[in-house]
Amino acid sequence: MKDLNIIIITGLSGSGKSTAIDALEDVGYFCVDNMPISLLPKFLTLRSGGVSEVQKLAFGMDLRQKQFVLKYREIFHRLREEGYHMEILFLEASEEILLKRYSQTRRQHPVFEAGGLIDSIRAEREQLKGIKEIADRVIDTSNLTVHQLKDLIIQHANRGIKTERMRISLLSFGFKYGIPLETDLLIDVRFIPNPYFTPELKSLNGKDEKVKKFVNKWPETKEFFKRYFSLLEYLLPLYKKEGKSYLTIAVGCTGGKHRSVAIAEEIFLYFKDINGEVTLTHRDIEMS
Repeated sequence: MKDLNIIIITGLSGSGKSTAIDALEDVGYFCVDNMPISLLPKFLTLRSGGVSEVQKLAFGMDLRQKQFVLKYREIFHRLREEGYHMEILFLEASEEILLKRYSQTRRQHPVFEAGGLIDSIRAEREQLKGIKEIADRVIDTSNLTVHQLKDLIIQHANRGIKTERMRISLLSFGFKYGIPLETDLLIDVRFIPNPYFTPELKSLNGKDEKVKKFVNKWPETKEFFKRYFSLLEYLLPLYKKEGKSYLTIAVGCTGGKHRSVAIAEEIFLYFKDINGEVTLTHRDIEMS
């Protein structure tokens, strides 16, 4: 049976693969972590032979299984040739973040290098370079909390579900922390006067009514909303016509605390009125 939805979660140790597996389990996937790559075809054959109630499968695969790098190309290619629909999600994070996460957990890295942890991280990144290149999606988790990563994985898993409305994911962020890789549409709102330089607003964030009032009072903000909403009204039907069922809109300012948050909140309200299928995440609101 080839009616399965199969997701392979792979990537760097410490990048959040266990969190991703947990998120998929929460939305109905049958999940197996640390699945040996050689057993995958046999597992799918057994499932096709009788466990028909399982339609969604997720497997965690990485260098914990030493045969993974040697065999993944051959096995994934063969399964796709046989008609299985398989999606590969590759999770990664910056070297600095991985070092920090390992120092906090004190776990042993699966790749041992005599030079220590940093050499082990670099060696793993090099060994997994090939599967990263063929992955359907690469997710950088460096600036994501556990909850944000779970939300992102769930949104990704649900995006293929047919719906009358397009699923909109709104995300505020700070440019100083990097542009979100999952972005479809990006808007830079650093042209708006910055509340950060107003003493009574500096410690607040864009969800506070005082900050919202400050951000929204400027003529350029009002004109921006008028033009941007008009652009979205034009684009959304065109995206839907092309079969796009989801859209991620990222709103960025310098630190991701004031302007981008306030603007994303207004765009969220706009979509709630006209679309309904919308989520909102403030990635960097606690960073600065």
